[in-house]
Amino acid sequence: MRWIITILIALSAGFAGAAAWDFANLGPDHTRNYLMANPEVLPEAIAELQRREMVERIGPLRPELESPFPGAVLGNPEGSITLVEFSDYACGFCRQSLADVRALVAANPDLKVVIREYPILSGDSAAAARMALAAAEQGKYEAFHNAMFAQDGPSPESIEAAATQAGVDLAQATAAIDAGRYESQLENNVFLGQSLQLSGTPAWIVGDRVLNGAVGAQEIGVAIAEARDS
Repeated sequence: MRWIITILIALSAGFAGAAAWDFANLGPDHTRNYLMANPEVLPEAIAELQRREMVERIGPLRPELESPFPGAVLGNPEGSITLVEFSDYACGFCRQSLADVRALVAANPDLKVVIREYPILSGDSAAAARMALAAAEQGKYEAFHNAMFAQDGPSPESIEAAATQAGVDLAQATAAIDAGRYESQLENNVFLGQSLQLSGTPAWIVGDRVLNGAVGAQEIGVAIAEARDS
């Protein structure tokens, strides 16, 4: 426990001018006295520690994380800034965030949005995710994505309706799905989500930040600006 406290103090900017090495050699009483006298440093230090841990998790995964399944991209496919969204068609908050993504794409011509199908809520979620990837291969991803979220939720009937509306070749898509063409992609998305310790959907990764939930276009936009300036 003491090493955690020492790191937290060393990370904070307001430790009265003492060097981090001095803190590392403080006795437990001095450490406790400092924390009692300066409790305001703890939230900032904990947040910085969590940020550094997230950077370490994202770093090795970034090349794979930001490489989309062919066609499963919104916005500018050649954009210099990448926003990754983990999404589930059974997720009401994902549906709610659809307008946020559209607003972000409109406001950021250099934004590439990589959608990672993350069907964790139901079996029908997985079926919709497979159809989405089939639609991506046919160049119909965005149309299916929008049509699927316009439905009340994923079901065999709503998936077929969305695919038909998007102009997906159902025979071709069904053959690919039945052949297990998309299973490795979905398994890999689960691996990435678990590696990042995502708590649910939607989840967003941009730069070195992970945002969980329907946080809104403004908060995601701030993260995009930070990534662009880094």
